[in-house]
This record gives sequence, C-alpha cells and structure tokens, in this order.
Amino acid sequence: MSTTAKTSACKRIEDLLDDNSFVEIGNLVTARNTDFNMTAMDTPADGVITGYGTVNGSLVYVYSQDATVMNGSMGEMHAKKIVNIYNMALKMGAPVVGFVDCAGLRLQEATDALNAFGMIYAKQVEASGVIPQITAIMGTCGGGMAVMSSLSDFTFMESKNGKLFVNSPNTLDGNKSEDTAGADFQSNETALVDFTGDEASIITEIRNLVSVLPSNNEDESLCECTDDLNRLCTDVNNGAADPAYVFETVSDDGLFIEVKKNYAKEMVTGFIKLNGATIGVVANRTELFDNGESVEKFDEVLTAEGCEKAAEMINFCDAFEIPVLSLTNVKGFLTTKESEKKMAKAAAKLTYAFANADVPKVNLITGEAYGSAYTVMNSKAIGADVTYAWPDTTIGMMDASLAAKIIYEKQPELIAEKTAEYGRLQASAESAAKRGYVDSIIDPADTRKYLISAFEMLYSKRDGYVTKKHGSI
Repeated sequence: MSTTAKTSACKRIEDLLDDNSFVEIGNLVTARNTDFNMTAMDTPADGVITGYGTVNGSLVYVYSQDATVMNGSMGEMHAKKIVNIYNMALKMGAPVVGFVDCAGLRLQEATDALNAFGMIYAKQVEASGVIPQITAIMGTCGGGMAVMSSLSDFTFMESKNGKLFVNSPNTLDGNKSEDTAGADFQSNETALVDFTGDEASIITEIRNLVSVLPSNNEDESLCECTDDLNRLCTDVNNGAADPAYVFETVSDDGLFIEVKKNYAKEMVTGFIKLNGATIGVVANRTELFDNGESVEKFDEVLTAEGCEKAAEMINFCDAFEIPVLSLTNVKGFLTTKESEKKMAKAAAKLTYAFANADVPKVNLITGEAYGSAYTVMNSKAIGADVTYAWPDTTIGMMDASLAAKIIYEKQPELIAEKTAEYGRLQASAESAAKRGYVDSIIDPADTRKYLISAFEMLYSKRDGYVTKKHGSI
C-alpha cells in the first residue's frame, strides 16, 4: 500500500477492501502551511489515506485518518483529499466509507482548515441521497467531526476506543460520571450510531451493509437468490412480537441487517433480501428475543423516538429507490407527559415519510392495528400499495370491548353481546378486507412467497403523473 507506513489507518482499509484491490490516491500530499514551524514537521499523506478499492467486487471509495500524523488532526490538505475522494465517488456513483480517528481541527492552519472542513460538509450534503455515506469512528470524533459523522447515512463506532461528541463530557454542566462520548451513550440515547463493536466486527458489518446497499440512487441492489422462493415460514407467527425474528425468517437465507439496534428498541429498522432484492424494513416491536428467550417487553404503542427512527429509514430507502416493508402491531401512541412534548411532530414525520415515499410499499398486519397509530404505520390510506393481514388480527378504531362499553354505556347488559358483534363487523381483518383496506388475509406460513410476489409485481411502479404524448386508441 503505497509509501505510507503500515499504521492502523492502513490496516483498516486493507481489512475492509477485497484483497489487493486498494489503490491509493494522493499519497505524496503533505501540509502546505508553513506557520508555527510546520515546515519542520513531517506530515506524510497529511494524516489521511485516501483511495478506492472493492467490497465483494463493488467499487468503494475510502478515507482513513492516521492518528500517528499530528494526532490525525484536520488540516487544509487533509480535508481537500477527502473532498477529492467525494468528487470521484459522485462521478462514479459509488459509496464512500470513512474511518475517523481525529484530534480535531489543526490549530496551526486555523481558517484554512476551517474552510476546508466546511467544504467537506458541503460535499456531504451534495452526496446525500446520491451515494451511500458510511462513517466508522475508530478513535476520537469530536467537535466539527461529530457533525461530519452525523451527515453520513450510517455510523459505526468502536465500542472501546471510539469517542463521539460535540462537547467533551467533562465540559458539560452537571455531568459527573456519564461518558456521553462513549459508544453506549451514543448508540442507546442519541440515535447517532447504527452499529457498535470491536474493529473486526465493525469492518465485517460495513462489508455486509455495503453488499446490500445500491451503489447510488440510480443503481439496483440485486443478487442471485439461492433460497426457495416458496419456502414455508412455519411458526413465524409465534415470534411475531419481535419483528427481527419475522424478518430473519422470511428473508433470503435468513439475512437481516438491523440498523440502530440499540436505540428505540420498540421500533425495528433494517434491511432484508427477498428474491435477491434489498428491501428496507420497519416494524414496531412488543417483545425482544435473544436466542429464543424473551429479554424485554414493550407496550403496543408508537413512541416519538420510534417514529423518528422509522421515518429516517423510510427517507433513506426512498432516496435510493429501495422498496419498503412494514409490519404493524400497534394499539396507539405512548401516553406520558414527556412523550407528549414531541409525539405529534414525530408521528407527523412518520406519516409524511410513508406518504411521500414513492417506492414500492407493502404492509403486513401481524397483530392489532388500532386507531390513528395504525393509520400512520403504512396503511392504505397513506399509500401502501399492498396490505396483507394474518388471520385473527384486529383492525379498527379501538378494542371491541372498549368500543362496546362506550356505545352501550347506558345498557350494560348488552355489552358482552355487542363486543362480539363489534369485533366481527368493525374490528376484524375480514371486515377490513371487505372494505378494501386489506388486500388478502394470508396464512403466516405463506408470508415469504406473498411478500416476494408483491414486490415483484411492484417492481415497475411509477407514482404520480404518467408522461405520454397521446393515447393509442
């Protein structure tokens, strides 16, 4: 790998890319500034290794900050090398993966470094929605670098040495012990980090993610499917409380890449494969399983954090023409004073994301679907192209017994009878299907083949005004 010393920065690139595929660009670049005795300092590659290579045969551009050169600090030429890589990636329509290990802006270069830093921001904004941007925080990522990582589509963070912060934990008033820069805080509390782990696992997960994402917004993420398209998903409904189990069960060869796994666990987001095509997935969770054992339970409600997490996933999928599958099992919205501060806005973001996305959208109702919470979870009313429901699911305004109590408040002797009647007429999958709100009631074991069929049918979907010169009759 060029003339650059074999540092951790080099090894990360070697581990990420296919063997012998890396080509370095700008290895002879050094700092241009001469102030504050900079001429006496050796800055090989100006502290960042840049170039391109392949991941499972697909072109990827990469930069890796070298902490052995001025602590990986961001200087003018350092930043320009990253911008150059972005320019090349945009021209070629390929993802950018960055390994961050940076002490911050280089003080000796002041405004030159600030300006170059701003150029990176601008280039990231230009690239947003055009090419996937992935950042892996392997060391320090503070101040302006935190903004840079947050402009990425996906952020990975090394759990032991990674530090992500705008303001250092020891500068925060009232913070005596919590490591707000650590991987646990950033993945559990802030929604900034999608994946955590050691370096080896992070690099493996980046390769997996790159392999399922399209290279750009005009590319298709397709691969050969070796799994049986008509494979039965026996007992999939028994694990419906945890959508992660359902997604693994229906996906090609059990592939499920979960995004933001540790944040707002009551909402599940990620990617699966169906007949070789990448599908973005969104679902609310009522129970978390670990090796088949229940480890955590959640109410059947949408939370503000969960709505925002789901909306972000849908927006990414829509930008990159990735179809969306949702699983719905929800009774309402979380009812707490704290949640009420942002619940309406968060629910509006989720509603907007589903309604605005013009990619193929399929909704599967796996349990209860009540009220406006059901409506915002990819219902037909806001644009689902196909809606399926498992038998015995309930769909309506509210639980049948509660509805009967309200309607027959002054006739309590009729409540039991009317509960059954209301459930049959106004709160069942069958009643919703009779009104056209559900397309088919399917056997859970047949879920995989129905989903594959739906997305194949929707492959050439076009929303909005269809351009034509004139009719052909």
